[in-house]
Amino acid sequence: MSSRARALLACTVLVLALLVTAAVAPLPYSVAYPGVTANVLGDDKGKPVITVSGAPTRDTSGQLRMTSITATGPAASIHLPDVVRAWFRTDEAVMPRDSVYPVGNNTEEIAEHNAEQMKQSQDSATQAALNRLGKSPKDVKVTLSLADIGGPSAGLMFALGIVDKLNGDGAGHDLTGGRTVAGTGTIDADGAVGAVGGVALKTQAAHRDGATVFLVPRQECTDARAELPKGMRLIPVTTLGGAVDALKALNSGGDVPSCGTG
Repeated sequence: MSSRARALLACTVLVLALLVTAAVAPLPYSVAYPGVTANVLGDDKGKPVITVSGAPTRDTSGQLRMTSITATGPAASIHLPDVVRAWFRTDEAVMPRDSVYPVGNNTEEIAEHNAEQMKQSQDSATQAALNRLGKSPKDVKVTLSLADIGGPSAGLMFALGIVDKLNGDGAGHDLTGGRTVAGTGTIDADGAVGAVGGVALKTQAAHRDGATVFLVPRQECTDARAELPKGMRLIPVTTLGGAVDALKALNSGGDVPSCGTG
């Protein structure tokens, strides 16, 4: 064998070894999928998601569904074939593991972190909704109950649910207009809506569970359009007040914000 042939063989073996190593070596990613959704105007495991005392509430129609993603666990081994497969699927997404599990791999710490974020989200949603309606938390107590779901991304939908339960559109009608409306977004006590992750997967979860309208943080319009299910209408929002106004406009045939097509 000539020296050139031996060199070529050695390079080929090295490349093959690198490819095999890349294929079997675990990568620092998680694979995410469309998760569960829940109607914040309804019940969860036999308990109302929203319970109000100190003020009369309304009977509501339609649904306001919070959305979520499901991801492979922090200890799961993700390899190159998993990443390649997810790249070509619309119902999977590859995300840096640190963005899905920012507190590390300990499952107890992850659960505590997600529960704390959910609690903070619920408190902010309650404050934002009561501020919107001019009501004091000293007089009106709101309890939110949603099992087995953590994180802050349900804040917007919790706040809208509270507003709908207490006031509707302010003229005796539901915010939903009888529709199934889904959405996502963090919220602070002043009503500002913040970005979340996995919106393209969340629109698919919403469509699967019957939603035709999806409220999305405005800065994530592009991500939401990426794999938007047919027949799903996107409405971008930046504040709780803007979300309420957009739903009222949708019901009355008014000017509704759009994510556009660009």
